[in-house]
Amino acid sequence: YLRLRQIIGTKKVFPAITPIVPVSAASWWRGVKNGKYPKPVKLTMRTTVWRGIEIWALVKYGPEWKEMLQLEVPEGE
Repeated sequence: YLRLRQIIGTKKVFPAITPIVPVSAASWWRGVKNGKYPKPVKLTMRTTVWRGIEIWALVKYGPEWKEMLQLEVPEGE
């Protein structure tokens, strides 16, 4: 699982976290809302994460990440 700052990066820590998807937090949440980016998983009231495999698929396949991710899941799982 990945936290938001691991996905979009941050310069507020040392060493800075390089973004996987270089967008602002507002753009990320807008993309989540309209289906462009993966849906989050709520671990606790204050902890939201994303599945690493979905972020990997987003980076690898771009806008077609959902379809490609479905193709890579073996039958019966």
